[in-house]
Amino acid sequence: MPKNLENYLEEISHFLSGREERHEILSEIRSHIMEKAEQEGGPVTEASLEKVISAYGQPRRVAEKYLENRPVIAPVFQRHLFRYASCLFAIHFAFTVFAVAFKESFISFPFLFIPRMGIFDAVMYLPMAFLADFGVVALILYFITRSGKEIKLPWPKFALDLNEMKAFDKKNLAAKAATLFGGGVMLALTAVAIWLFVKFHTIFFVSFNFEKFRPLLLPEPGRRISLIVIAMLAAQTIAIFVSVFARSRRMVCWVDAATDALGLVLIGMLLRQPAAGLFAVHIAPASMPMIWFALTIGLLVVALMIAIDLVAKLVRLGRKSLKK
Repeated sequence: MPKNLENYLEEISHFLSGREERHEILSEIRSHIMEKAEQEGGPVTEASLEKVISAYGQPRRVAEKYLENRPVIAPVFQRHLFRYASCLFAIHFAFTVFAVAFKESFISFPFLFIPRMGIFDAVMYLPMAFLADFGVVALILYFITRSGKEIKLPWPKFALDLNEMKAFDKKNLAAKAATLFGGGVMLALTAVAIWLFVKFHTIFFVSFNFEKFRPLLLPEPGRRISLIVIAMLAAQTIAIFVSVFARSRRMVCWVDAATDALGLVLIGMLLRQPAAGLFAVHIAPASMPMIWFALTIGLLVVALMIAIDLVAKLVRLGRKSLKK
């Protein structure tokens, strides 16, 4: 099926979400468009289809002709559901990170209550927080739908849908080259890290006054943390090359989501590492709490960025491709 017709039907399909007869409606629209294109004379091409599609109408208006009963949440708002819930959850996640880092509770009545908790408590708390955020957004969209008013909600652009993503072409070869260069750099860093680990069983070294380098961490935590970092580097390297060479945007999105999920797990493992018995070099006892606090905050900030990116990828994957 021509790409422009596939994209047009995909957009109409979005507005028909939840309709049992959705596939029948799309088949009917496809037949009408193909028939009109054939009537133009000559073989059906993307150019002739584009002309018919432009005259056929906006996807939302076309879908509305087939919507007789008012749904719980209007189809026009269903794409907003996951995006708004994801934005709200990102805020919720940020407050949770601060609650864990500073061991404080946060209250913003009636929207947020973040109790003081540890890392394990936060892992158990966040899934329920997402469900609560999702429910709040769904309730608001339900009341907007029931009001029957023409309300245009803002469309957050932090995560493009898969059908909005453009594949590499000749016009953006520079972007592809830059991505390949970044992938090459990551591959080189991963290779160096693996070489250091094989030879020295650690990738963390320190030198004072430009003297001989020596391991920064004690042997056991040094091996453990080095393997975690190497795994993160390798996963990111694979994701970069997949984004360049994979033909399926959905595959790229799945690989990115898996990379983000793995990154969160690995960062969680790093955060579980006790500060005592970590460094092989002498550090003043008074400085140790400050250093450990800075490392923890840094890891939590990285985890927040990864979590937001993971939510963005899940939003993209939430839209199923229209089957031919």
